[in-house]
Amino acid sequence: MNTPFPTAQGAKDQAKRLRAKMAAKGQKIGHAKSLELIAHRYGFRDWNAMSAAIAAAPAPSWAPGDRVTGKYLSQPFRATVVDVALVRPGWVRVGLDLDEAIDVVAFDSFSNHRSRIRGTVGPKGHSAEHTSDGHPQLQLDF
Repeated sequence: MNTPFPTAQGAKDQAKRLRAKMAAKGQKIGHAKSLELIAHRYGFRDWNAMSAAIAAAPAPSWAPGDRVTGKYLSQPFRATVVDVALVRPGWVRVGLDLDEAIDVVAFDSFSNHRSRIRGTVGPKGHSAEHTSDGHPQLQLDF
């Protein structure tokens, strides 16, 4: 399968949106059916197979001192990992010391530069939280 699959919560959110979209078209489906359709979309035979694949995805492994690149609030950065803590299987909280401070405010009238950030990322290297335009708040490149 070439399409990267989402986190379990991401897949459930997609299923919820699918149910709403289909209901708007007059086709009501249940939660279980929408999960099955999302699983099929990613090439799995059913939701249980997709859920197991998500759970088996390797946890990201970073250590203090590692160099990383990524995006924070859609701003690209390069940084040094200062600390890492396991939050739950597959998810780690990372502290990053950025090479150059980034402006995390999108308004022209003022700025807020950050040189250190902390966030929790999952098996795919990105946070569960998203910005208003749908991008992960924190995304680390592998």
